[in-house]
Amino acid sequence: MGEKKCPHCGEWSKWTTDINDKCEHCGQPLGGRDLEYKEIRDRDTKANEEQWIFYIKESDSELVKSMKKVGNFFYTVYMAIITFLAWVIAALPG
Repeated sequence: MGEKKCPHCGEWSKWTTDINDKCEHCGQPLGGRDLEYKEIRDRDTKANEEQWIFYIKESDSELVKSMKKVGNFFYTVYMAIITFLAWVIAALPG
């Protein structure tokens, strides 16, 4: 456990290295810009997941869910084969 200077009020507060820790004086999060970046990263990650063609939504029917699972499986197999071939090509000269 340590201390961190609050980016809002400038006072020192106890800090457990958790990005969501609050200042003891003003109650604002001690994460500051790191907390903002984390929220932006989380939002972008969620948006990218939802744009994936095989993303399974709660509103999908059982048939669509099963087809998306099959699509995910074959995509994974395809990527494994491509990765293996790229590794073989990279290993041949050496």
